[in-house]
Amino acid sequence: MINKKINTVQQAVEGVKDGMTLMLGGFGLCGIPENAIAELVKLGVKNLTCISNNAGVDEFGLGLLLQQRQIKKMISSYVGENDEFERQMLSGELEVELTPQGTLAEKCRAAQAGFPAFYTPAGYGTEVAEGKESREFNGKMHILEKAYEADFAFVKAWKGDEAGNLIFKGTARNFNPCMCGAAKITVVEVEELVPAGELDPNQIHIPGIFVQRIFQGEKYEKRIEQRTVRKRS
Repeated sequence: MINKKINTVQQAVEGVKDGMTLMLGGFGLCGIPENAIAELVKLGVKNLTCISNNAGVDEFGLGLLLQQRQIKKMISSYVGENDEFERQMLSGELEVELTPQGTLAEKCRAAQAGFPAFYTPAGYGTEVAEGKESREFNGKMHILEKAYEADFAFVKAWKGDEAGNLIFKGTARNFNPCMCGAAKITVVEVEELVPAGELDPNQIHIPGIFVQRIFQGEKYEKRIEQRTVRKRS
């Protein structure tokens, strides 16, 4: 059994350089690779292209990389709750490629599966389709979308084993599974890391073949963007 365990977050980001394209799992602040992002900030890499559903909030997650001007381009489905993201986009400091959410997920999944491109009806007739090939299928127009090409994918899972097999929990599953194996190197941080063979094979969401590095993260804050609670009766 191949052991993919690494011992430190410093090893997790080894090889990341200026100008690279990174995938980062999560949705807002749910299921984001907190430890890896914090280490990327410390590493000080610049001119990054980041593929992520959104950039979370101003002082946490990808917002930390934005604050340090480490991101050159964001590929996302929406701006989200991040005021700095919005400010940099409107001022022209940050290049932004807004992509329909389902298309963003499929561009990751296509890369994971080894498909170079796919057709989708989403975005046809809008600015999203400008400069892209279009084709009719069953009386409906589709546009050709290319799979993403990324250097690293940083993913957060709930539990994993040393062979890289992963289990995600609840809504933190979001974009994380489809980013596994969608980049040249997939790095996973987990809340609980166990020896190979301890996970129930029927419970595994992503097999270890899609993972190159795995480590146990620590001190997860798991912040909530907008906490809404019901009044006590």
